[in-house]
Amino acid sequence: MKAAQYGRILFGASAVFFGVIALMWHDASTWQELWRIRTLPAGPIFGACLMVAQIAGGVGLLFPRTARPASIVLGVVYTIFSLASIPGILAAPRVFGEYDGFFEQFCLLCGAIAVYAATETNAAQSSGLGRAARIGLALCTISFTLAQAIYFRATAGLVPAWIPPSQTFWTYLTTVAFALAALAMLLNVKARLAIRLMILMVLLFGVVVWIPLLVTQPGTHLNWSEFALTLLIAGAAWAVAEVTA
Repeated sequence: MKAAQYGRILFGASAVFFGVIALMWHDASTWQELWRIRTLPAGPIFGACLMVAQIAGGVGLLFPRTARPASIVLGVVYTIFSLASIPGILAAPRVFGEYDGFFEQFCLLCGAIAVYAATETNAAQSSGLGRAARIGLALCTISFTLAQAIYFRATAGLVPAWIPPSQTFWTYLTTVAFALAALAMLLNVKARLAIRLMILMVLLFGVVVWIPLLVTQPGTHLNWSEFALTLLIAGAAWAVAEVTA
């Protein structure tokens, strides 16, 4: 199996995972910034349809023959999710969490664009889409950097205390790592390597932070949605890496 397929499969499987838990649990902890969709007229039905579409798109990504149409489906879903975050930004422009929520969803859109670029037969168009996905992911990574810096204490609190040398050390290190990855992507200097290292870091977040919380607090829906979102971001970034020269 080619390396490019692993990222596509992780992205697709994570989309299915997130869609399933969102359909199972309809509380704010699961939907988080997407709750605005559910407050619209017929919002719960619309939201459920979007999650079903996300599941269908995720399943489609698992197979090479359906990856292209599946990337279009996910592109539409994640565009809507991104747009759903904008009213929060307009209502509270000084609250960084609203921007971070937007860039989390925009990161997934970049992944969908990258998968589409990988299936594009026109070399010029594929290159252009890949470049757009890389720059978009770089902007999202800047947001991840700022989120860790602004919410430093909360981030440090998530680091398991048993990992030496300290929770603060790892928070500083991963924040700097995000910043360097964003810079590499923006300048397109060792960008693919930077993305791959970032993917490894994000997956380690899932292993050392979210899996222990899932084991000890399986009834907390926020832990499940954060774990699924972590995998989605890793899968999206992996898809971008494979179309980055």
